[in-house]
Amino acid sequence: MEFVESLVCVLCGGAYAPRALFTCPRCGIRGILDVRYDYRAIARRLTRRALSARRELSQWRYRELLPIGPHSAIPLLQAGWSPLTLAPALARHLGIRKVYLKDDGRNATGSLKDRASALAVVKAREHHKKIIACASTGNAASSCAGMAASLGLRSVIFVPERAPEPKVTQLLVFGAAVLRVRGSYEQAFQLCQQACERWGWYNRNCAINPYLVEGKKTAGLEIAEQLAWEPPDWVAVSVGDGCTVAGVWKGFRELLELGLISRMPRILGVQAAGAAPITAAFRSGEALQPIEPRTIADSIAVGVPRNWKKAVVAVRESGGAMIDVTDEEILEAMRYTGRLTGIFAEPAAAAAVAGLRRAAAEGLISQRATAVALITGNGLKDIQSARTAAGRPYELAPDGRELEGFLQEQGLVP
Repeated sequence: MEFVESLVCVLCGGAYAPRALFTCPRCGIRGILDVRYDYRAIARRLTRRALSARRELSQWRYRELLPIGPHSAIPLLQAGWSPLTLAPALARHLGIRKVYLKDDGRNATGSLKDRASALAVVKAREHHKKIIACASTGNAASSCAGMAASLGLRSVIFVPERAPEPKVTQLLVFGAAVLRVRGSYEQAFQLCQQACERWGWYNRNCAINPYLVEGKKTAGLEIAEQLAWEPPDWVAVSVGDGCTVAGVWKGFRELLELGLISRMPRILGVQAAGAAPITAAFRSGEALQPIEPRTIADSIAVGVPRNWKKAVVAVRESGGAMIDVTDEEILEAMRYTGRLTGIFAEPAAAAAVAGLRRAAAEGLISQRATAVALITGNGLKDIQSARTAAGRPYELAPDGRELEGFLQEQGLVP
C-alpha cells in the first residue's frame, strides 16, 4: 500500500499504522477506521493529464487512491467506470435544470457493491486467504461471490430470510456457500462475524472493513472526471449502512485535496421512511438509535447501521441534507425513471431519484441546480418489486379482437 499513511478512528481520532486491522482497538466494533493517504505524494503522480492518458476504464485507474499493493492481482470482472447519462426528460419531471444518472447497475454483477467486493478479494489474496465471507441483504453478497469466483476464492454468504430470490440465485450460480438465516440482517451479520473470527475467513463486511469504502469512493472520483472536473451541485445517494454515501463524499474530498476539483458537491442522503435511523441521527445530532426496518428497498433496509457516523459527517461536511421517501415514492420512481430514461433501477437505487424529486418539491434543491443520482443496482435484482411498480401486461386473445381497442386506449393508434 504505497501511499497509505494510517488508519484513523472516526470516534476517538486514534491513528494506527496500516496493518491487518479493521476496527479501533480502543473503541471496539463501534470504532470504524478511515484510510488516510499521503496526498502530497499522490498529487505528483495523479494529475488530470496522467488520468487522461490512462487506458484502464475501471476503478483501478485511480490505483494511487486505493489501499492495495502495486503488484496485487485484480479481478478481471468489470468494476467501475459505469456510464453517467444525461436525463433531460427526467430532469423536467423532477423540476431540476440538469440531471445525470450514474448507472452502477452496469457493473459485473449488477450493483455498485462490485466496487467494494473487487477491493475485498484483492485484500483477501494479499492476506493469503482462500475463503471470503459476508452478510448481506443481497447485492454485497452477489458481488462478493462473483468477484471471489473470478479470482479463484471460495465464498461463504449469510443472507436474511427476506433476501430477494434473484440475488440468492446469483450467489448459487457463482458457487457460494449460501446460508439463509431465518431472521434479520442484523442476525445474519452477527453469525458472519462469529464465523470469520472462528475460522479465519477474510471479512468482507463493509460495515467494519475500512478498506471497502475505498472502493465505493471511486464512484465519486468517476463522476468528477466524467463531468470534466466540474462537480454537480448535488449528488443523491441512497443510504443503508452509510458506507456508500461516506465513500462518495470521501472521493470528492480527496479530489479537492489533490487540486483536481475546485469545489465539493452537496450530498443528498436518501433513506426509506421505514428504515431511516441515520436521518434521525443527522437531524437530532445525537447517537444513532437502532430500529426494526420496514421497506421494500431491501438493499437499504438496515436497522443497525454501523457506518452511520461516517455518513452523518459526510452529508454535514458537504453542506448537504438527509431526506426520507416512502415505499410508494420509491415504486413511483422506479416507473418514471424507467419510462423517461430507459434505466431499470432496483428499489434502493430508485430511492435516490425519489429523494431528488422530494427535495426539489420542498425547495431544498434549486430548480437551477445540476444533480447526479447514483443508481446503485439493476432492477432485475428484485423482480417482485419491479412487477409491483410496473403492473401487469395486457392479456390478449389469440384472435386479436381486443387489440385495436387496447391500442386506442394507449394512444398508439388513432
